[in-house]
Amino acid sequence: MFTPKYPPKDTAPPATATAPATHTPAPVQPSPAPVTPASNRPTVQLTPGSALALAAGGGAVVLVVGAVLVSMLLAVAITATSVAVCAVVLRSILNAERNH
Repeated sequence: MFTPKYPPKDTAPPATATAPATHTPAPVQPSPAPVTPASNRPTVQLTPGSALALAAGGGAVVLVVGAVLVSMLLAVAITATSVAVCAVVLRSILNAERNH
């Protein structure tokens, strides 16, 4: 079970050694550089007004996302506080029942 299993030996015939052929390559002519076609897509140019609008939009997104995250954190904190208050009230009620 734990003994190694070796694959069977390769049964391909041994390669025969051949003498490398000597030949002189023909001189290579340099090919011309490829020409890249011009893009058909229009380039985006930002004017000062559009850059200002883009910055204001980004700032608004940051403010909205921040407000949502802070409100979610506040909701979790309020829920945790109310659960803690309920636990203290239940504990005091149970202790009062036990003592009487």
